[in-house]
Amino acid sequence: MKKALFAVAVVAMLAVAAQAGEIKYHEWPTQLVPQEITTIPVTMDVGYWVKIKDQGDLKIKLGQQSIHTYYGCTNMVVETNTCLTFSSSISKVTKDGNAVVPGDYSSSVSPADIDAPGGTVSVCAKLENADLSKVAGGTKNVHVANVTIKVVPRACP
Repeated sequence: MKKALFAVAVVAMLAVAAQAGEIKYHEWPTQLVPQEITTIPVTMDVGYWVKIKDQGDLKIKLGQQSIHTYYGCTNMVVETNTCLTFSSSISKVTKDGNAVVPGDYSSSVSPADIDAPGGTVSVCAKLENADLSKVAGGTKNVHVANVTIKVVPRACP
């Protein structure tokens, strides 16, 4: 009878120990079965990402608005996992240290702010006071400038 009471006491102690997140067996159960002992949380830091779809197909073709003013736009499809603010700058293409077509260049992005998961952004370029005397009339697809797009993450609303 004492042996039976001792066995019941050992089983009770093992049950309490297992509930406390640890296993203390003098002998492993008769079948070698893996015993769950703990769960460990896994965390990660998620970075920012942005993708401009079909970048190779993007071009801005300037069209004449008046005698010395040219304007054109293209649309960019943006995919992102955060809220972003876009900006742009434009630089003249030069040949022998001079602008291919001299003038006053500007660029813009609209809308400047995009929220996740993304959307469409219109990128425009403008050339005012164009000096057309440097390029032969009738010349097609003259590369006159490059628009650079910049992006920065911002707090989402």
